[in-house]
This record gives sequence, C-alpha cells and structure tokens, in this order.
Amino acid sequence: MRKVYARREYCINCHLCEVYCVAAHSKSRDVWKAFKREGLRGTHRLRVEERRPESLPVHCRHCDEPQCVQGCISGAMVKDPETGIVYCHEDKCVGCWTCVASCPYGAVRPGYRNGRPVALKCDLCRDLLEPACVAHCPNRALVYEGGTT
Repeated sequence: MRKVYARREYCINCHLCEVYCVAAHSKSRDVWKAFKREGLRGTHRLRVEERRPESLPVHCRHCDEPQCVQGCISGAMVKDPETGIVYCHEDKCVGCWTCVASCPYGAVRPGYRNGRPVALKCDLCRDLLEPACVAHCPNRALVYEGGTT
C-alpha cells in the first residue's frame, strides 16, 4: 500500500500541507473558497508539529490493525479492505473521540464539519491520484510511495 512519508529535514514549516488538505476536502476544492466562503479553517486532516528549528507533519499511518477502527463505537471509522486506507464516514461519526484517544500516533483529531463533531484524519485524498498535501508541498518534504507499517 502507498503511504505518505515525511522527510523532516525538508519541512520548512509553511503549513501549506494543512491548507491544501482543507481545500481538497471542501465542496469547492478551491483554497480561497474553502477558507472564506465555506468556513473550513481548522479542518485539516494532518497537522504540522513545531519544535523550533524543526517541524514535522503528523499524519495517519493507515495501520495494518488500526486501533482507531477498533475503538470506534459507531462504526464510522473503517479500513477499506481493498486499498488499506483508514477513513471516517463523517455522517456516521458521533463525536465521541474514542478514535482520537485510541490512535498511538496522534493522527486522529477532533473537529467540526457543518456544526457537527467529527473525527478528522488523513484519508490519502481517496478520490485523487496523489494526496493534496504531497502535491502542494513546495520542498517535497512529503513523499507518497509504497511501504509497510
């Protein structure tokens, strides 16, 4: 399975991965509209951890046996058996945050979409050829390639 890997030596702490993640999961798929019209600021599915002078994007590792899926009480968090992608069915999510507490990597975070609490996590932009965070990283600090967890 292909996954996103971070090369922290190339990360310049620009947070563009977060910005384009929001846009990729918006209705319009446009950065300006996602932030200004759709009000999606803060709904990114990865985050950049900062400890000056270093920074590192934290994202889902799409584990072989994801604890977030095991901990989900509503069945919203699932792992696609064909692709191996772990994602959240936001319409089923009840906002209990058990998946947030279950993830050993801190890759699932609480959030709100359309006024409802939902779990936010990387879904590798399932409908795109390459995740938006990788495609728009100016320094290629994020790489999308095959590997194991």
